[in-house]
Amino acid sequence: MQVTGQQGIPSTIGKLTALLTMMHDHAMGADIVRKLEADGYRHTVGKVGSMDSAKVIAAIETAAKNNRVIDEKRYRETHGLYHAILEALQGVSRGTPQIRDVLRTVGLTFAIVRGPLSTEQGQPDEGEWICVCMYGTIGAPKKGFEHEVLGFGINHI
Repeated sequence: MQVTGQQGIPSTIGKLTALLTMMHDHAMGADIVRKLEADGYRHTVGKVGSMDSAKVIAAIETAAKNNRVIDEKRYRETHGLYHAILEALQGVSRGTPQIRDVLRTVGLTFAIVRGPLSTEQGQPDEGEWICVCMYGTIGAPKKGFEHEVLGFGINHI
């Protein structure tokens, strides 16, 4: 599977989601958004900070619904998103998605992208997928006691 588009921007949903999460507010972010839109992906970016993993999940789910990445009336779309969020949250928290219970807090930027696994010519149609990436910090609920984290989840719809 090729992973680079004609202009050097990746063409897989996972790489695009990770890049969008980390680069959305940099010069390269506009190129990534143009690539996503040209290839028909639905996407959004948001931020959340909390000591409660349920609030992180709710913020991402709300962003996906409000920005029409998923149709809230279709259970399978919400269900697929939920599993992608949990997988990404496990990456952020290094396993069990506990935050408050172990006195940790997160400050995250997240991206949600929906579409095919790849837009490269000749790749089989695998249906629609949803991808969630989170990047930010985790640590004790005191400024200066955190470190960077990255979490990633992908699920079929």
